[in-house]
Amino acid sequence: MKASAVDYLVDAGPLVGAFWGRDQWHPWSRETLISLGANVYTTETVFAEAAHHLKPYTPALLSLLDALATGHVRLTAIFPEHVNRCAELVAKFAPRMDVGDASLVILSEQFPGAKLITTDVADFTIYRRRDGRAVPIITPRK
Repeated sequence: MKASAVDYLVDAGPLVGAFWGRDQWHPWSRETLISLGANVYTTETVFAEAAHHLKPYTPALLSLLDALATGHVRLTAIFPEHVNRCAELVAKFAPRMDVGDASLVILSEQFPGAKLITTDVADFTIYRRRDGRAVPIITPRK
């Protein structure tokens, strides 16, 4: 897939927020994802994290799965090809970074023009790509 074909990456927080009406980020997440007019890309790790958080809310979980089935959410594999880069990132940003965050930084390296939709401002303003640049983010406004 061409790097220019991917405009938006998405973290677990906005996925949970978009589909669960009681999430603190629901209005922002839903409005943001709808307003894009484009598909969003994430990793299986991040998708699984969002699905785990939605497990108690079956209708929300089913809506998330439907978004995957209809192509509104698309998965991009990074494992096993980028496992060493993932380990580098986790080690560099320990203990702050988890594998899901590392997978999104890797996607950002692969698709440098893409913006990451996240509620995790504290972490993603610290993380850096291999070239030293910050991951471009779209976050809720305070």
